[in-house]
Amino acid sequence: MGKCRSVTDFEKMNRVGEGTYGIVYRARDTTNNRIVALKKMRMDGEKYGIPISGLREINILLNIRHENIVQLKEVVVGKSLESIFLVMEYCEQDLASLLDNMPAPFSESQVKCIMQQLLRGLRYLHENFIIHRDLKVSNLLMTDKGCVKIADFGLARNYGIPEKPMTPKVVTLWYRAPELLFGSKTHTTAIDMWSAGCILGELLGHKPLLPGRSDLQQMELILDLLGTPNDNIWPGFSKLPAFENFTLRKQPYNNLRHNFPWLSESGIRLLNGLFMYDPMKRATAEDCLDHSYFKEQPYPCDPEFMPSFPQHRLKRRTAETEADEPKQKVDVFKDFGQGTSGPPSVSTGKEEEDLRLCPRESKLWPSSLPVEC
Repeated sequence: MGKCRSVTDFEKMNRVGEGTYGIVYRARDTTNNRIVALKKMRMDGEKYGIPISGLREINILLNIRHENIVQLKEVVVGKSLESIFLVMEYCEQDLASLLDNMPAPFSESQVKCIMQQLLRGLRYLHENFIIHRDLKVSNLLMTDKGCVKIADFGLARNYGIPEKPMTPKVVTLWYRAPELLFGSKTHTTAIDMWSAGCILGELLGHKPLLPGRSDLQQMELILDLLGTPNDNIWPGFSKLPAFENFTLRKQPYNNLRHNFPWLSESGIRLLNGLFMYDPMKRATAEDCLDHSYFKEQPYPCDPEFMPSFPQHRLKRRTAETEADEPKQKVDVFKDFGQGTSGPPSVSTGKEEEDLRLCPRESKLWPSSLPVEC
């Protein structure tokens, strides 16, 4: 990476979010007055430098460039070797905040605009053999010009042939593909596409589509929506590692039409393609971008016509962390050399782990997920 600048070149502003492997602040680069996002890498328990998860994220972000993926500008260091910051482009809001605070829900035209941008970013990642593995509305950022960007690559991995075994305990529960719930250690781009289907359903329905509190309840919600899988529609289903952990009731009906009675036939077909049980048959990002749903009325709007409510990010952040942060104060801005006034404190311990892995859902689903090292 060459010589890194010091984080003292940046003026603290406020804390704006929490990622899988880091805390995110808004800051001003004093050398050019540009507003950026600073992500402080977690060094929990690390004695010998940056954890492997952090190195993966840095390596992936340094090697990708796409308008619908948040850009890593540089890596800077704090006062000690334990303080590493990623300097990212700053986006005014995240999609979860907008969903929580908008006075009116997204129109279908706006939903199509968001999904097209998400799918373009996914197509680029998948063409470059990268699986994000943690897609959810809180990891989709939006600029004040309506440009959607995929963020938080803390769980992202490269994949290839031969496929390497990976932990199934990735992806926030509400967006987790059924093959992961059943313990599959083979990860393909299909797990991202299932998450994209959950995001589409959430945008269309104005609420989380599958808000389970446990693996078992999550699978129950999937069965209610799509029916019970079997080896005929999903070859090898009964041989998945965690198959014996579930007692599946027979539910023969696909209820997507019941959940979205107003959606066009083309829209239902798109959701069905994203929610195929068999990962090999699940729609790809390329398939979706070419889908008739995006070619029928109402047409996708221009990104510049997307709503913009920059203040919601801070409002939501305050409400989200108020109950989770412990009484002990930790000065997260000490590396800036500017004192402790202003920003919220950093939480530590299990509450922080829960918030990191499931920020929007932490109060409904408080158990943390183990993640791959």
